[in-house]
Amino acid sequence: MRIKKRLFIGLLALSLLFITAVLAGSWYLLVNHTSFLNRLLLVLGFFTLAVLFLIIALGIAGLVLILWQERSRPFLQRLGLIAVNTLFPVALALGRRLGVKAETIKASFIEMNNQLVRLRGLLIEPGKILLLAPHCLQWSGCPHKITVDVYNCRRCGRCPIDSLHALAERYGVRLAVATGGTLARHFVKQYRPRAVVAIACERDLTSGIQDTQPMPVLGVLNSRPHGPCLNTQVNLNQVEQAIQFFLYGKTISQPQVRSEGWEVSSSV
Repeated sequence: MRIKKRLFIGLLALSLLFITAVLAGSWYLLVNHTSFLNRLLLVLGFFTLAVLFLIIALGIAGLVLILWQERSRPFLQRLGLIAVNTLFPVALALGRRLGVKAETIKASFIEMNNQLVRLRGLLIEPGKILLLAPHCLQWSGCPHKITVDVYNCRRCGRCPIDSLHALAERYGVRLAVATGGTLARHFVKQYRPRAVVAIACERDLTSGIQDTQPMPVLGVLNSRPHGPCLNTQVNLNQVEQAIQFFLYGKTISQPQVRSEGWEVSSSV
């Protein structure tokens, strides 16, 4: 079905009309504030704005408190997510005006998200963890399609996919490779994990984390020595540490796993 452009243009026009109506209504109520009904509407309008401002302010303050004390506070974290989702586009636009790259802002958001997820202290069964990797990690000359079935990989070792297979087998987590955000979200719906270790660039990780909230997602940024979306690389130690956080609640070395007999338990 062909999507018509006038849908988007129509919604833009409706949005402009809505903003105009709100501003005009506010101006009318301010000018004619002697009426009891108008005063009541003004009070309700200011009250709504004050509540929204309070939620956002508490959310930001809550995030600062959580990160400062390194202690999980679920209620404040929920308020923080509301504040982040509301102000994120504004923060990006403001950052560009101030000369801060969007990638830098998004990387900072991913780091904050990872810290919040770690503070939740989750213990999750291996089968409920999804290791989600981008297709650009695969060697560009590889003839085997792994996005439909990741086990089509021949494990030749020319790209990080082989090592991700090894990690998935070692810890018993599910591995999926996606060509983009749409397929990544499809895998999340299909496999219904309780937690995700996601590898991607700043843009895809940011949108993926926001789209799957409140699901815990630990993001690992890929490196792009050959440019965007081509033969990218990833720090496998960071990927392994993210898996271990979900399994054990902390990072441990492989000799410790074997010698101390760490058991996989679940609180989710």
